[in-house]
Amino acid sequence: MKRHNIPTAEYMNFTDYEAARKYIESVDHNVVIKASGLAAGKGVLIPQSKEEALNDLKAVMVDRIFGDAGSEVVVEEFLEGQEVSVLGISDGYTVVSLPPAQDHKRAYDGDEGPNTGGMGCYAPTPVATKKIMEEVQSKVMQATINGMRRDGHPFVGVLFAGLMLTSSGIKVLEFNCRFGDPETQVVLPLLETDLAEIFVASVEHRLDCVPISIKKGYATTVVAASGGYPGDYAKNKEITLKQTSDDVIIFHAGTKTDGDKLLTSGGRVLAASGIASTLQSSIDKAYQGIDAVNFDGMFYRKDIAHRAIKYLNQESQNSSVTTYAEAGVSIDAGNLLVQKIKPLVKATKRIGSDSDIGGFGGLFDLKAAGFVDPILVSATDGVGTKLKIAQSVGIHDTIGIDLVAMNVNDLIVQGAEPLFFLDYYACGKLDVEVAKDVVAGVAKGCIGSGCALVGGETAEMPGLYEVGDYDVAGFTVGAVERDSILPRMDEMQAGDVLLGLPSSGVHSNGFSLVRKVIEKNSLDFHSPCPFVEGKSLGEALLVPTRLYIKQLLPVVKKSLVKGMAHITGGGFIDNIPRVLPEGLGALIDASSWELPPVFKWLKKAGNIPALEMARTFNCGIGMVVILNEAHVNEVVEILKEHGETAYVMGKLVNREEIDNQEVHVTGMEAW
Repeated sequence: MKRHNIPTAEYMNFTDYEAARKYIESVDHNVVIKASGLAAGKGVLIPQSKEEALNDLKAVMVDRIFGDAGSEVVVEEFLEGQEVSVLGISDGYTVVSLPPAQDHKRAYDGDEGPNTGGMGCYAPTPVATKKIMEEVQSKVMQATINGMRRDGHPFVGVLFAGLMLTSSGIKVLEFNCRFGDPETQVVLPLLETDLAEIFVASVEHRLDCVPISIKKGYATTVVAASGGYPGDYAKNKEITLKQTSDDVIIFHAGTKTDGDKLLTSGGRVLAASGIASTLQSSIDKAYQGIDAVNFDGMFYRKDIAHRAIKYLNQESQNSSVTTYAEAGVSIDAGNLLVQKIKPLVKATKRIGSDSDIGGFGGLFDLKAAGFVDPILVSATDGVGTKLKIAQSVGIHDTIGIDLVAMNVNDLIVQGAEPLFFLDYYACGKLDVEVAKDVVAGVAKGCIGSGCALVGGETAEMPGLYEVGDYDVAGFTVGAVERDSILPRMDEMQAGDVLLGLPSSGVHSNGFSLVRKVIEKNSLDFHSPCPFVEGKSLGEALLVPTRLYIKQLLPVVKKSLVKGMAHITGGGFIDNIPRVLPEGLGALIDASSWELPPVFKWLKKAGNIPALEMARTFNCGIGMVVILNEAHVNEVVEILKEHGETAYVMGKLVNREEIDNQEVHVTGMEAW
C-alpha cells in the first residue's frame, strides 16, 4: 500500500512486545491493535485510552489470548468515520466492485459491547456515495490490482476492502482475499449476473467481457448469535425454524444436524437476509426472518442499518439545498489551486508581462519587450496519450514541460520569440496536488523558453472525465519582426545543409505506437526499463520534450537560417516538407547520428520497419535547421556556446534526384 500510494492509516508491525509497547507510549493518537494471524474475525482490539492499549497489547502478545495469531501485531492509527466494506472480483487486470456494504461489528445495540465477526449488515450503504465509490474504485480497488500485478503477483479472485470514510478521505482498514461474512449475505442477493459466469471470466482473464448487472434495491441481514458470544457460549441448543417468505433468505453459519434436530454449533448461528426495493422494507423483512428463528440463549441486534437511517434522514432534511459541490465541482479546490500556483506563475515573469493570475485575461506589452514592427505568431497543442503514462505512474511534474515545448518549438520554427503562454487543465475531479504538479511543469517550461505564464483555465467536469483522469492543452503567442519571418523558402536551394538537434527521447508523439509495443511485450509502465538501467519504463518515457528556444534564438536573430522543422507526429517524412519550396526535397543520412536506446528498443521490440520509424518518431532528432553551407560552422559554434550539439544530417536536393520524393532517408540500416 505504501509502495502504490493506496490510502491507509499510520501503522507499525511488531514481533517484539517491548518495541510495540514503546511505540504505543510514543504516539499521540489512539491506536487499534490487530493480531496478524487468523483469529476468527475477532483479532482486532479497539482500546479507548493509552492505558487500555498497553493492557490489550500485553493480552495479545504476552498472554496470547488469540494464540499464535498474536505472535505479530499491527499497531495502527485509530480512524474515525463511517466504516464500509467493498467486495471486488478481479481477473488480475480488471476489478469489478459490488455494491458497498456496512457491517455492524459490536455485539450490542448502539454499537456497544465487544467486537465480533459481524452482527448484521446492509447494502448498498448510502454513505458510500457515487462520488466516493468512484474514488474507491480508482484509488483503492484498481490501484491494488494494478500494484499486485506490477509487483509480479497478479491477483485473481475476490478482493475484500474494509474502508473507513474519514474527514480526510478514504482509508483502507484491511484487505481480505475472500467473500466476507456477513457482507456476502447482502451483496450476492443483489447480483443478477450468473456468479459462475463471473468466476469463469475471472480465471480466464476476460472479466471486462461480462456485463455485470445489479438489482435495484437493498438487502439487509441480521445475525442470530449464541448467548455469551463473542466470548464463551453454549452449543447444541435446539433450533426451531419457521417458514419464511421468498424474499427472505436464512443463511446457516454455526449450525449442525443431529437426526431430525437442528442444533447450534457456533457463536454466530444463523443470519436472516431481507431483499426489497427500499432500505426500510429490507430491514423489516430481515427482522421477519429473525422472528422465524428461535433457540435458547439467542440474541441479536435490533438496530441494524441505524447509521443509514440517520444518514438518510439528515440527507432528506438537507435535500432542499443543492450545491455545485454536490454536482461534483469544488470551487474551494479551484481557489486553493490558484493560491498554490501563484508563486510558480510569478516566477515566469519577463519584460512585457504582468505574470499574475486571478483576473479575466493576461496582459503583454510588445513595445516594452523591444519589438519595432512585429508580427504575432500563435500555436496551440496538447500532449497526447503520453498523459496515460503520467497518470499510471503518478508522475505529473514533467507533463507541463512537454506542453510548453510542443507549443513554443512551433513558434521558433517561424522565427518567433515566445512571449506568453496559457494552459488549459480539464479533469473529472480536481486533485489540487496533481494539478499543482502539472502547472509547476508548465512554469518550468516557460522559464526554460523565456516566455511568461499569464493565465489559464482549470475545468472540473465530472461525467466527462473519470476520477483520476485529466487532459491538458496549451496556447502560446510569440512575435517576430516582419522582415525575419521563417521559413524563407525563396532563398532555399539545392546544397543547403540540414543540421539536426538531438531530442531527449520520444518527446510527445507516437505514444499510441509506444503503448502497443509495450503491450505486445507483456510489459507495463511500472516494468523495469529495458533501455535505461535503474528506472521504470514509465519514468524513462516521461523524460520531457526538449525546449529549443534559447539556443536557437541567437542564430535566428543573426538571420543565419532559412527554415526549421520541429519533428513531431509524422517524423521526418511529414514535418520537413512543411518548410520546403516546390521542387526541392531533403536527402537525409540516418547514419550521421546514433539512434538513441529508446528507439533501438522500440524498433526491435515492436519489429517496426525503419521507414515506419522515420515517419512516426523523431528518432533522436527533435529539430531540423536548414541553412547555407557557408554558415554551418558559425551556427554550430553558437549552438555549442549554448550547450547544444548539432549533427550535419543531410542536405537539400532537387526532387528529381530522389525520384520526386519530398524526403529520402538513406543509411537506415545503421539503425
